[in-house]
Order: sequence, then C-alpha cells, then structure tokens
Amino acid sequence: MFVSVKARPKLHLLWATPVLLAIMVAVGVWEALLLPTEKSLFIRQFGTIPSQVITDISAPSLRLLDVLTSQFIHIDIAHLLGNALFLSLFGIAVERVFRSQLVILLFILCGAISNVTTALFISQQSAPIVGASGAVSGLIGAYLFLFPRASLGIVIPLGLYFHTERVPAPVLIGLWFFLQVLFTFASSETLTIAWFSHVIGFISGFLLAGLFKPMLISSARGRVLKSR
Repeated sequence: MFVSVKARPKLHLLWATPVLLAIMVAVGVWEALLLPTEKSLFIRQFGTIPSQVITDISAPSLRLLDVLTSQFIHIDIAHLLGNALFLSLFGIAVERVFRSQLVILLFILCGAISNVTTALFISQQSAPIVGASGAVSGLIGAYLFLFPRASLGIVIPLGLYFHTERVPAPVLIGLWFFLQVLFTFASSETLTIAWFSHVIGFISGFLLAGLFKPMLISSARGRVLKSR
C-alpha cells in the first residue's frame, strides 16, 4: 500500500539582504573612522560624479565601478540607518519570493539606473551622488509588484502608549511615492538628498520585478518536472 505525501516547498537561505546590510554597515564604520578631509576624498573617489558619468557625448564612457561603489557609501549615520531599515523591511520580503542572486541583481540594477539617471539630469555636476536610496527604493517597488494585496503595520503614538494599525501596502507605499515626487519638484538643488533617484529607483524595481517574475515561475516549473 502506497501513501501519497505532498512534497514540502524547499526553503532557501536568505543571504542576499544580510550581505548587502553587512557591506553597507562595514563601509559606514570605515567612513566613521576617517578624518573629515579623508572622508570627503573617499566619497569623491568612489561616489558617482555626474560630470564624469559620461565624459564625452560623442563617445560615451560609463564609469561602472563608481556607479556600483557609490551605492554603499552614505553621507552620515542617519542616512545609513534609514536605508538599512528599509532594506531590512522590504529586502527580506522580496527575497522570500526571488532567489537571493536575483535580489542582488535587482538591488544593483536599481541603484545603477537611479544614480546614472540622476547624474544625467541634476544641475550640480560636480557633487558626488552616494547612497543606497535608489537601490532600496527599487526593492520597495518590487515589493509592491509582488505583494499588491499585502498590508503593512504602522505605529501610532497615543500618549504613553503605542497602537499598531494595519494599512494596505499600496496605500502606504503610494503615499511614500507621492511624497518622493513632491519633494523632487519642490526641493532646492542645494539639498543633499536626491529625491529624483528615489522615484527612478522605485519605478525601476517595479518594472524589473515584472521582468524577473516569469523567470522565477519557469524555473519553478522546471524543478517540478524534474522531480517527477
């Protein structure tokens, strides 16, 4: 007598988000140990300098290494902690669906697209663009594509107590995206935050998640057929 037992889905190790966080924190600690002049030189050396992204219009020369390294450099601790928090919240959720390698690719592509696009349109061509904001915004966009019916918890302070309320993810993320667009057009060019990169990163992540999802489905079908 044979008994049919349903195979449990194989859990995969979620390593991409912790690795990205570890690199960001390690670079942040390194920056904190530098003198102000050394930190400024470090940021200019490994950040994305808009005037150097495309050095010649007739013969484009993209500085790919700077576009990559700039994603892990932050201006200060607050900048680092903010990106680390959002990376932790949305990175793990996206990684539960996508393979870890795809999460790394999504992070890097969204960061690169947002940094290069910002460099092409920003007026301050000598100011370095740094930070993982574009890449993290990409993960937020991917999350919205993958979990359009999800809800997120928000903490509401009520005097000495805190109340947690569940709100549909499209509402919260839509509000966040609206604010990024608003700040893009309302902020001054003298500000250090490139809000435009958040918008581009979010859109890139949403679209790339749609591109990656069929690859994930076909891969899952292949594994099912192979196990039969």
